[in-house]
Amino acid sequence: MQGVFSKIIAGQIPSYKVFEDENCYAFLDINPNAVGHTLCVTKKEVDKIFDLLDQDYNYLMQFSRKVAVAIQKAIPCRRGGMSVIGLEVPHVHVHLIPLNAMEDATFQKKVSLTPSEFQATATKIQEYL
Repeated sequence: MQGVFSKIIAGQIPSYKVFEDENCYAFLDINPNAVGHTLCVTKKEVDKIFDLLDQDYNYLMQFSRKVAVAIQKAIPCRRGGMSVIGLEVPHVHVHLIPLNAMEDATFQKKVSLTPSEFQATATKIQEYL
């Protein structure tokens, strides 16, 4: 059965796409810790990050770095944070979170955005990719 992230990649579930290439897909988290909170996922449906082949793991990290650099240019923040947890969705994904305070990284504080704010944020990040 196809998972939620594979459905997003296939366009079956809408997303605020930030960037995509042949191996990975980046989109805004719909329940973000901060404005610009982005998920980078592999197009291969693999559950756990350390189950990725070495080349796929390294590629995901390079892809995530590229997206993170764009986020830091587009979204004012003190630091760019990265988290890999993987309990919510059984598909490898990296959280890229603009950080201004430790609370931004705890997954306890959330921000709400309108659809137009989500789209504006995605567009702003895309300008730096």
